[in-house]
Amino acid sequence: MYAIFATGGKQYKVSEGDVIKVEKLDAEPGNTITFDQVVAVNKDGLKVGADVSGATVSATVVEHGRRKKIIVYKYKRIPQEKWS
Repeated sequence: MYAIFATGGKQYKVSEGDVIKVEKLDAEPGNTITFDQVVAVNKDGLKVGADVSGATVSATVVEHGRRKKIIVYKYKRIPQEKWS
């Protein structure tokens, strides 16, 4: 059994007991969150649309964290007149 839910502009596929990283949740570690934007549920066949209108996904916040910092280099083209 798995469910696909949407949060933060992304969709996540989860099964019972999965640990995932979700961006920007407004909850403290240890609190339980309920996601109500369920897109699909697979339990005895795939159900989507109106069939999953009342479905929810519950999760517990384990910790807050940040990912590794990405360094971006930007270069500007130098006009040919300034080469000399």
